[in-house]
Amino acid sequence: MAYLETRGLTREFPGVKALSGVDLSIELGRCHILAGENGAGKSTLVKILTGSDRATAGSVAIDGKDPLEHGELFRKIAYVPQELSLFPDISVAENLFMPFDRTGHGGLVNKRRMRAEAQTYLDRFGIEARPGDLVRHISVPDQQLLQIARASTNAQMKVLILDEPTSALTAREVERVFKVIRGFLDRDHAIVFISHKMEEVFAIGDDYTVLRNGEKVEAGRIADIDEPRLIRAMSGREIAMDDHFRPDCPIGEPIMDVSHLSGQMFEDVSFTLRRGEILGFAGLVGAGRSELMQTVFGFRKARSGSVRVEGRAWRLGDTAASVAGGMLYLSEERKHHGIFPLLSLRDNIGISVLSLTSGPVGIDFAKERGLVERIIDDYGIRTAGMGKRISQLSGGNQQKAIIGRAMATTPRILIFDEPTKGIDIRTKAEIYRIMKTLAEEGVGIILISSEMNELRRCASRIVTMHSGRVTGDFDAATTDTETLVGAIFATGSATHGQTPLEARHVN
Repeated sequence: MAYLETRGLTREFPGVKALSGVDLSIELGRCHILAGENGAGKSTLVKILTGSDRATAGSVAIDGKDPLEHGELFRKIAYVPQELSLFPDISVAENLFMPFDRTGHGGLVNKRRMRAEAQTYLDRFGIEARPGDLVRHISVPDQQLLQIARASTNAQMKVLILDEPTSALTAREVERVFKVIRGFLDRDHAIVFISHKMEEVFAIGDDYTVLRNGEKVEAGRIADIDEPRLIRAMSGREIAMDDHFRPDCPIGEPIMDVSHLSGQMFEDVSFTLRRGEILGFAGLVGAGRSELMQTVFGFRKARSGSVRVEGRAWRLGDTAASVAGGMLYLSEERKHHGIFPLLSLRDNIGISVLSLTSGPVGIDFAKERGLVERIIDDYGIRTAGMGKRISQLSGGNQQKAIIGRAMATTPRILIFDEPTKGIDIRTKAEIYRIMKTLAEEGVGIILISSEMNELRRCASRIVTMHSGRVTGDFDAATTDTETLVGAIFATGSATHGQTPLEARHVN
């Protein structure tokens, strides 16, 4: 029997029908996959299920009752968003229990009791942190688990909706999340799991519902469907996911040489980026990959070492100089570092290319419009118009807008940090083809990714890191996954299986 159910759910916005007649049935003790491409209507559906939005038509029933008549029923539905939404400068315990239960002396918070209760949640969810630790000092996987734990502090919760909970986690860290999910199912809760990672869908799912263009197009048991059919249902067509997206051009001369660079979370790193290649960086969360590239870009300070670009010394610690010199860093956190969410798509692109759109007395709006239209067309950005707020676009279209505006400035080096985080399969393939084309046109591409399949498909070479140090440099086409994983965990020889490119340790 369904615990959470919708019938004919419809949500209309001016000029857009985000949902159209959607039926959904969620049973306790089961994990229900909510599948669909970016923009399929999943987020709108979740907002209605959690009470943060109202349907235009149709009904929602929680435990057989209408939550619009019994508002307390919405407390039985908990939602953990894809983006981390914690308070970084307060403690783990405070994040867990905010708003606080003021039962201490004089109506104050009993911090000793709160920390003791927090420890029980940390133990239960396998969070490797202490109650008093500031959230900004704990790892990303622990922050992700902390968000799930925070949702579970609501004793009334019966349905937990998880939106891309593993988007930046490695396989070992994903298993920690899955262990928590299975624990909820064992206690007769329901999980609604949103993910674009097919291997996770089939590993954890019991049931599925597919949305496309706001409509329910298929539903059933996961055991009765295979991956090609699920992808076809999501996209409405066959997706040609090529075996690889590595550049089809000869490897050229060095574009960038990093020599003995040290900084926050990494030590004595050296590598070379060559023209015509995509250089991948693999490692566990916390291995120092992002911190390394943020230091090269100038966002973080280097302690020692040097960088040379096309033979010339590179100025470290100055992001403005990096941008002026043709280097751009595309952060994995689109929401916080990549977009201005309250501004339009046009403004988000135009604000980064002022040198190309400025006229004698300010911005030449005709020139700006032409440039934005070209980027929308060239990069296949799906939008109702350039005046649409960028935060209302799907994650994949936001990412393509970020790449398009970056390329308008004709950079020499592009650093992609988890570029397909939370993005559907079709848009992933589009972004892979964009990276491949850019490399073939002579742009130096660095790709940081937690997905081994992504690195193996796109990278010409893969540099592995562990605990802030490089453990190997591999030819992606000839190296087996076991060798790469061994280097990531620093358990195997980084030189095993390397032909024709010699693996080299950089110490």
